[in-house]
Amino acid sequence: MDRGREYIGRHIGLPDIVTDLDSARSFLRSYAEKAANDAGRILGIWTGGTLVGGVMLRTMDVTYGTAEAGCWLEPSAAGKGLVTRACRIIVDWAVEERGIHRVEWYASTENRSSVAVARRLGMTREGVLRENYPHRGSRADTELWSVLAPEWRAAKEKERTGE
Repeated sequence: MDRGREYIGRHIGLPDIVTDLDSARSFLRSYAEKAANDAGRILGIWTGGTLVGGVMLRTMDVTYGTAEAGCWLEPSAAGKGLVTRACRIIVDWAVEERGIHRVEWYASTENRSSVAVARRLGMTREGVLRENYPHRGSRADTELWSVLAPEWRAAKEKERTGE
């Protein structure tokens, strides 16, 4: 996180939460608890043996079949398709292994990279939540994107068959 604190913190609050070893342990512990309760997951993005980012299911409700995916990435790893590839893995796992019907993606309207990931994942833009996210002294607009399990499977089949 230290290598990308300002870059990552432009749009999300994670760098403001994970500030030292104890807060990092607490954050990871919360995801271990989510995993144990089947309520979320976190996966690292690694290049050359170095952790450069992560993707997560911030929330996951297997009973209702909903989840929210998210990510973070340090600047040295940006622009290489790593987040999109990692998100494909975690969304596919949620849909195919956990039976999630709807995966949501929230992105600041200013975070063009995150919006581009949602598009590449085949998600549909559902709208903008105006000034819903207080972040570093101001309020940001958030785009809501989602993909439904039938859409996800159809896109995978289309890719598989080359249609």
